[in-house]
Amino acid sequence: MQRRCRIAVLAAVPLLLAAGCSSGGGTGGSGAGSAGAGTPGASSPGPSASVVVPPAKGSVRVTGTSATGLKSPWGVAVLPGGDLLVGERDSGRIVRVAAHGGKVTGLGSVPGVAPEGEGGLLGLAVSASFGTDHEVYAYFTTASDNRIARMIYDERRAPGNQLGAPNTIFKGIPRGRVHNGGRLAFGPDRMLYAGTGETGDKALAQDKGSTAGKILRMTPDGEPAHGNPEADSVVYDYGHRDVEGLAWDADRRLWASESGQGAWDGLDLVEPGRNHGWPQVDGKRKGGSAPTGYADPVVVWKPADASPGGLAYAKGSLWTASLRGERLWRIPLNGARPVAAPQAFLTGAYGRLRTVVAAGDGALWLVTSNTDGHGTPRKGDDRILRLEVS
Repeated sequence: MQRRCRIAVLAAVPLLLAAGCSSGGGTGGSGAGSAGAGTPGASSPGPSASVVVPPAKGSVRVTGTSATGLKSPWGVAVLPGGDLLVGERDSGRIVRVAAHGGKVTGLGSVPGVAPEGEGGLLGLAVSASFGTDHEVYAYFTTASDNRIARMIYDERRAPGNQLGAPNTIFKGIPRGRVHNGGRLAFGPDRMLYAGTGETGDKALAQDKGSTAGKILRMTPDGEPAHGNPEADSVVYDYGHRDVEGLAWDADRRLWASESGQGAWDGLDLVEPGRNHGWPQVDGKRKGGSAPTGYADPVVVWKPADASPGGLAYAKGSLWTASLRGERLWRIPLNGARPVAAPQAFLTGAYGRLRTVVAAGDGALWLVTSNTDGHGTPRKGDDRILRLEVS
């Protein structure tokens, strides 16, 4: 049996910033919520003793443009040394972008990608042991499903032919014209996490036998990871509409950003077995908490201000890229509690923002999304920006 998680996206409504998830939020049991148990996530939303609480107000400075002319960029993975791997949703192509100088080198394309609507080549991740195994993971839409495959990246081969044949490690994730999810990331426990969407079929989000509308946790070989709520299932958390971002904070808590429907987007604290309520719940209920059995998002926004994409953690804050909202949101944290209302940056300056990832030195990489069929392309789009943040 498989479970899911519903990840909430960010909305720009300061008065609805929550102090944390409700205590009746359907938290599943025990040790997987503890960093000491080898699984990200916190069993308590209390303050953190390991990080300095960031100030309520931060800053963002664009220090350069690393690459231009990308077509529908979506997934981004940071290589050892700082260069980026970037996937183009509609072409299925993966390129390498130099962290210094921005040189773009084509590595090859993922065979079998069938772009339609919001589907195509989506999330990318590099193995936790990339220095020795050179493995690149991709989440992508085929003609029949969404799946995850891994490829060997061989730099000794000629540009354009540096990716080996994909080896599918997990398949059968439902696909749709919308809500394919697609974010992919390795956690601090060295397990592979994937955010999925409910493909427009709302009932799938609450169906524990489906991998749609969930957060999945698996070994690098695609098997259910030890410590999952069900030993024979990759489902880690459920009740999601469309998970678009995954990030861990300094205390190994897992957070997710999710695109809601007409009322709210949200940011969720993810714990094993937790049910985030979609479609029974969208955002917060009147009275300040979700019905019994469902977990509240920690922060909510109106979709016009957010429609979040990727999520990253840097300088004590979570950062989420916004598509419809065309802005970068900062959520400063003290443990699992925001210390202030979300703060918006770059509003309208670069159009739709798809992905944000930590650069590893406290900076961020920010990817625009104006060539995906929904935005208005500008000269040089799509691009990757480097940000200094605090």
